[in-house]
Amino acid sequence: GHRRKNWKVRKFVLRDDPAYLHYYDPAGGEEPLGAIHLRGCVVTAVEDMPDSKKYDVDNILFEIITANEIHYYLQAASSTERTEWIKAIQSVARTGK
Repeated sequence: GHRRKNWKVRKFVLRDDPAYLHYYDPAGGEEPLGAIHLRGCVVTAVEDMPDSKKYDVDNILFEIITANEIHYYLQAASSTERTEWIKAIQSVARTGK
């Protein structure tokens, strides 16, 4: 999350109506732990993160900056998956409700 003290595995569900990225505990549970409002957000690949260990970065991080300037750092499983997430989130941020 945007207050990274350590990394946590989360399940993410991207929705376009309304434009949110909901996240869940991967062990189960129907209720989301939280949500990121994507309308008007900026999402970019992160190549270098200050104060992170090299194994944390590995060129698979991306950042979501919400319209009200909250920063979220997420780590994808691979560089291909990172690119797919970025494209999908950018699309929802532009066209989602």
